[in-house]
Amino acid sequence: MPERRIRICNKLGLHARASARLASEASRFTCNIHLLRDDVNVNCKSIMGIMMLAAAKGTELLLQADGPDADAALDALERVVNERFGEAE
Repeated sequence: MPERRIRICNKLGLHARASARLASEASRFTCNIHLLRDDVNVNCKSIMGIMMLAAAKGTELLLQADGPDADAALDALERVVNERFGEAE
C-alpha cells in the first residue's frame, strides 16, 4: 500500500476549511485513502474524521492509499497540504 508522510504547514492546522479542502480532493479518487496520526486512523474523505486528528501546524501525519489510483491520489493530497490548503499562511 503506497504511503506518504506529510507535515501540516499552514498556520491554523487542520481546521474546518482545510479539512474540507483535503476531503474534497480525496473524494475525487476511487481508492481508499486513510490519514493516520499516532494510533488514530481516519478516512481521508471524511471532514469530521480529519478534524478528529486535531492536527496543528507542524504535526506529521501518514497518508495511505489503496486502489488503482492510489499514487495519483497521494500526489494530489500532498500537493494540497504543501500549498497550505490554498491559504496565505
